[in-house]
Amino acid sequence: MSWDSYIDNLIAQSKDASGASHADKVCIIGLDGGAKWTSDDHEKAFKLTAEESANIAKCFKSKDFTSFMTSGLRCEDQKYQFLRQEDGKLVLAKKKEVGSVTLQASKTAIVIAFTGDSHQQGNTNKAVAVIADYLESTNM
Repeated sequence: MSWDSYIDNLIAQSKDASGASHADKVCIIGLDGGAKWTSDDHEKAFKLTAEESANIAKCFKSKDFTSFMTSGLRCEDQKYQFLRQEDGKLVLAKKKEVGSVTLQASKTAIVIAFTGDSHQQGNTNKAVAVIADYLESTNM
């Protein structure tokens, strides 16, 4: 099974009524340590560094988002301003004039999607939730 198919699925889930997709880039990482489940080879891959993935996984695993609050969230060498977290499972962040990042954890993974500044993060949030909830339902 290729995890990269989840990238296409999430992007399709982010489409609005007009058929425009709002998620621009996607990745899935492991909750334990941040190992990549999706590859950087996919044209819509959100290409996090090993350090960025590890830091994200550490925060989600501990449910301590203090470092995001104080130092921001780093993805693809961009610093995003932490907006909020919900229930230790969902984190939202934004960088003005660049876009936003949605992260949601399941039992064993973190689904991460980037929304460009010209798109709606709400549509991406729903798509990320669909994938994270599906993984959760399969005990992943």
